[in-house]
Amino acid sequence: MSPEAAFPAPGDALIVVDVQNDFLPGGALAVARGDEVIAPLNRWARAFADAGLPVFATRDWHPADHCSFKAQGGPWPPHCVAGTPGAAFASSLKLPPATQIISKATTPGQDAYSGFGGTDLRERLRKAGVQRVIVGGLATDYCVLNTVLDARKAGFEVLVPESAVRAVDVQPGDGARALERMKQAGAKIVPDGASR
Repeated sequence: MSPEAAFPAPGDALIVVDVQNDFLPGGALAVARGDEVIAPLNRWARAFADAGLPVFATRDWHPADHCSFKAQGGPWPPHCVAGTPGAAFASSLKLPPATQIISKATTPGQDAYSGFGGTDLRERLRKAGVQRVIVGGLATDYCVLNTVLDARKAGFEVLVPESAVRAVDVQPGDGARALERMKQAGAKIVPDGASR
């Protein structure tokens, strides 16, 4: 039996982090090879749907004057402005119909790299009886990292399939360092070739 055969199991939830057009190649804040997370995430999403287990998808849903934008003194170009094509989920991402959408960083003065930041994600997971989360998406060194760290702080077991995350790597090696931080926090990293 392969290591991944035990996933997903009762008590698991899938969290798909920010697989939005602006973070894909050609987008306003593109993650190199960010589109490579879509196929593995689609496989995970299908497995969760087939098992009747919950799927959550986080998204940046910024106002046009969000504090993370350079014009407001933030580090990033404008991206994922609510209701724009850039904020839409990738068209090739096949989220199950019952996917619960978590919008974050929705007010001008508050940023949120984590899917738990200023949202009710923790409460939704608890209500669904979730004990372990499988987390993938964009980007390894920002929103995935912070979502994983907050999930661990909230007491959830965390599994991160390497095939389903890609990094910005503002500084070379940021992605690898982020994976190491996740491991130090108690998350389990599933190497490429061992995920669904």
